[in-house]
Amino acid sequence: MDIHYDERRLRIGVKDNGSGIDTQILSAGGRTGHHGLPGMYERATVAGGKLAVRSELRSGTEIELTIPASIAYTRPQPARRLLFLGKGAG
Repeated sequence: MDIHYDERRLRIGVKDNGSGIDTQILSAGGRTGHHGLPGMYERATVAGGKLAVRSELRSGTEIELTIPASIAYTRPQPARRLLFLGKGAG
């Protein structure tokens, strides 16, 4: 796993040396009746990012998620103070 972050983006990469994914399945966005790849693409999009999947049969798979810094990093919120007014205040 590789995690890289800077002022412009957050990038998370995962790579394996497994059996890989057939290029036809990859270019089709997954296999009919299977939700793995389509689900990962959908979640990346919902998070405001992009997903890249590179693979070949017998060559492993590399997946990279990139999310813009403006979405990935939150700014600290100022502490909220709750004001409790007692009886007779006002």
